[in-house]
Amino acid sequence: MGERRAEDRVRPPVSDRVLTTPNALTVTRILLVPVFLWLLLGRRDELAAFWVLAASAATDWLDGAMARRFGLVSRLGQLLDPVADRLFVLSTLAGLLLAGIVPWWFVVALLARDFWGVTELLRLRGRGLRRLPVTFVGKAATFCLLSAFPLLLLGHAVSGLAAGIVRSVGWAFGWWGLGLYWVSAIMYYVQAQQVVRQDPR
Repeated sequence: MGERRAEDRVRPPVSDRVLTTPNALTVTRILLVPVFLWLLLGRRDELAAFWVLAASAATDWLDGAMARRFGLVSRLGQLLDPVADRLFVLSTLAGLLLAGIVPWWFVVALLARDFWGVTELLRLRGRGLRRLPVTFVGKAATFCLLSAFPLLLLGHAVSGLAAGIVRSVGWAFGWWGLGLYWVSAIMYYVQAQQVVRQDPR
């Protein structure tokens, strides 16, 4: 009983509420995707695109922190948040690639990880798994990537010594994000093999 109460304190209850501030922030992050792409590729305003991208990245941290702090964790939020993360990462990668800010091999390495995740999930749907579990490593990878993208964009928008420093920090986050992204894939694979052993159909 004591262990169960301790677990309840660590994991806030999940509600069926839809209209919550964290959910609104997640939806805002999704809606800012076309705004970012228009500013970067349409208007070619890299500095304005940076501020939109930075605001979008901030909502990823803020919605989760608010949900846990104020007990606003919801099933809709658990569904929307990873979707918003993937949409944000993929659209930002596409924009930065087309703008010549990130190389194609970096994009391919990240897309290959996402492609593997989709195929693995399709393989396990017959065994009752509807989505890949969210792990700390996966969230850390997303945090690094969401930090890297605005910094790489800012390093391209400014000039001089500051540009070199910002780009270096941005690529540091980018390399960490890419590495952790694939580490989380390995962790998902190990968990998937456990599912297969439990249900070898």
